[in-house]
Amino acid sequence: MITVFGSVNIDLVATAQRLPHPGETVAGNGFVTTPGGKGANQALAARRAGAEVRFAGAVGNDGFAGQALALLGDSGVDLSLVRTVAGPTGTAIILVDAGGENMITVIPGANGALTPADAEAAVMGRGPRDLMMMQLEIPEASVEAALAAARRTGVRTLLNLAPLTAEAARLGRLADIVVANETEFDCLVGSKLEGDEARIDALRRLHGENGRTVVVTLGERGAIAISDGEIIRVDSPRIVPVDAVGAGDTFCGYLAAGLDAGDDFVVSLQRAAVAGALACLSPGAQAAIPARSAVDAKSAVRSD
Repeated sequence: MITVFGSVNIDLVATAQRLPHPGETVAGNGFVTTPGGKGANQALAARRAGAEVRFAGAVGNDGFAGQALALLGDSGVDLSLVRTVAGPTGTAIILVDAGGENMITVIPGANGALTPADAEAAVMGRGPRDLMMMQLEIPEASVEAALAAARRTGVRTLLNLAPLTAEAARLGRLADIVVANETEFDCLVGSKLEGDEARIDALRRLHGENGRTVVVTLGERGAIAISDGEIIRVDSPRIVPVDAVGAGDTFCGYLAAGLDAGDDFVVSLQRAAVAGALACLSPGAQAAIPARSAVDAKSAVRSD
């Protein structure tokens, strides 16, 4: 089973021909309100990939709470570890341009109320056959407590270093599996890297510390990773993106589902890259997460 300990939000998504510059107002051409939050998105992606998933998080006592959890509940995600707290549900304000690029401001709301005690509850009853997935939209102390509790009980941990925080590099070194984009990976290694060869060298150094699996997502160029001493590259299918919101979360959820099922790492990574690309073909975060049947036929793996 996968336990996702993380954020749940309502996404307020506006579209415009282009993104505004600082201090500028541009005319929009669309607006939708959809469920989101990196934790909830990843939980739904893992569930759509076929995994058994439970979600641990918090919502506010406002009108957004039910909508924020609706798709998770309808998809069969276990919500028994979701608390309701006084105040607003987490909110993300998202601007998307005609090319699919986006700007996002996240207001934590109830996500900020998650505590180390919630982390302990999320790990309770889990063991070496289970996987826990986290991100950094909840308090860092709670993420650290979950990583420590999981290590004590033998639960594998997957940490997505997003959104990037000052503590991301330190927390990344506490997880069994780390997923980062190029900017986040630079933070993890402590320097700006140029080109895949520099990333491969950095991956080998990080892997040599304690054998952790590290994955770097490269957008339209797929992903590169190290696992069990092997460097693996996977390609992403060529697409014309509509909206990149949630693509990284889809990647993480599908990767976790493959690992939880015991699938080969290369196969799991390729499936995750395809799923992340397909998530860019529709607007929104959770609504755009593809079904497993839409992902399985894709492959283009090479390793060195």
